[in-house]
Amino acid sequence: MSKRTTLAGRLMVFQAVVVFLVLTAVGALSMAQSEAVFLQAEGRRVSALAEQMADSPLVRGRIDVPGAGDALAPLVQRMRTQSNVSTVAIADAEGRVVVSTNPLLAGTELEYGHPSVPDGRGWLGELRVDGDLEYVSQVPVLDASPGAHGRVLGTIMVGQHYPTLWDRLFDNTPNLLLYLGVASAIGITGSYLLARRIKRQTLGMEPREIAGLAEHREAMLHGIAEGVVALDEKDRVTLVNDTARTLLDLPADPTGRALDDLGLSDRVREVLSGRAEGRDLVVLHGQKVLTANRMEVVKEGRALGSVTTLRDRTALVRLEKDLGAFRSATDVLRAQKHEFDNRLHVISGLAQLGEYEEVATYIRSLGGDRSEPDFSIARAVADKSIAALLMAKAAQASEHGTRLVLAPGSSLGALAPDLAADVGTVLGNLVDNALDAVASSPDPRVTVAVSQTDDEVSVTVADSGPGVAPEIAREVFTHGFTTKAAASGARGIGLALTRLVCRQRGGDVVLDSSAAGARLTATVSTAPLPPQPNTGPESAQPTPAAPQEVP
Repeated sequence: MSKRTTLAGRLMVFQAVVVFLVLTAVGALSMAQSEAVFLQAEGRRVSALAEQMADSPLVRGRIDVPGAGDALAPLVQRMRTQSNVSTVAIADAEGRVVVSTNPLLAGTELEYGHPSVPDGRGWLGELRVDGDLEYVSQVPVLDASPGAHGRVLGTIMVGQHYPTLWDRLFDNTPNLLLYLGVASAIGITGSYLLARRIKRQTLGMEPREIAGLAEHREAMLHGIAEGVVALDEKDRVTLVNDTARTLLDLPADPTGRALDDLGLSDRVREVLSGRAEGRDLVVLHGQKVLTANRMEVVKEGRALGSVTTLRDRTALVRLEKDLGAFRSATDVLRAQKHEFDNRLHVISGLAQLGEYEEVATYIRSLGGDRSEPDFSIARAVADKSIAALLMAKAAQASEHGTRLVLAPGSSLGALAPDLAADVGTVLGNLVDNALDAVASSPDPRVTVAVSQTDDEVSVTVADSGPGVAPEIAREVFTHGFTTKAAASGARGIGLALTRLVCRQRGGDVVLDSSAAGARLTATVSTAPLPPQPNTGPESAQPTPAAPQEVP
């Protein structure tokens, strides 16, 4: 077969061969059945005819007398004509044929089908008579006179021509051709429809193209850094690559299992099933921050399922921490520039009015106001990155008319770079939430307390805002929850990320709220983090030491 033969063509030829073989088998079975019917029917008929002649008084009275052939010849011919048999022969007790419908057999020795026939036994079977194969019945003629004791007077042989294969085929041709023709038409039509259906289902691709596509798909799925999860229309997993299995901590073979049976969080199930809509949705799973994008798979207007890609943002968040220190320094410079511009305007105005004494007094007052907060934070917080973050937040709060103070008794020593980065993330998120909470307060005030023991670092941020309602107190740490109107999917991740970092470090974050404001206390263990598994190219990046501010 040519290599250019299409898949549908190959299937068509294969099905045609199968149909031919089936029809050949049907024909052979039909011929075998015809032969069995012939043997059964003709066997009973020739046996009955032979027994009928053996019981005839004329045969018994004439078989052993001179001239028996002339007397019995009319009976033999009449039997052949009326019964439509091939051979009728009568032999005497010595086995010599007395009379036969075949003149060549007269006077010859009768060939017995079995040695027991001369002794008075009947026999039925195949026998060659004058070179022709016949189905023959040989029945003994017994003396019925009193005192004869069943003496064998001779043998009656009745035979029917055994049909050849061509004879049986000719006899069965009309019905057989009809059956085979109908079966052939059905088989060929079914093969054609099957070939067309397979061609449509394979989108017209040939086996080598399908094999190449499968190889490319496997290479792509297992070679990309993003996780891929495919679901059918009933939210059952149909495909998942190694990266997705690692990111979501899935079992070894989740294919075919329902999404609800995989032990995933509500947020992950909402994103994968499409109940949470949007692009670049952020998902917190275990100790990982993931970004998910979901696409519906639709063909000819019918939904076939969905494909979701997952990207590990945990390493990206760590990289963003490196920018935290620069962002904090920028905030300090921006606030100081704004304040410096305002004070220059005051000095310029006083100089234009000629109030030089007031200028000197104003400048002296500025020197005392600027140094005290910086020295206060620096004395209590020895870690430079945390101190810089607090000073930046204090400058940012001052710019918006909010007082941010360090609680008396606060103390924090120098921290390991990775621990300082996580403490900075927690502190920055808590302060940002507190600043948002007091934005509309008549007396906006945020108090920060930090402390350290041998086992953990504690950060407490209290604000003078309206507090958190009891009915939503447990939901503020849920990813996606926010009390601020925003369309962006990035809202509602601050406190969820804070809890993630704390728990990753063996600590936690607790909310204590009242009408006087909210107090959030976060604890972070000082024990080193266990090594993280590689889930993508970003994981190879080193962990920065700078603090992170997450809006």
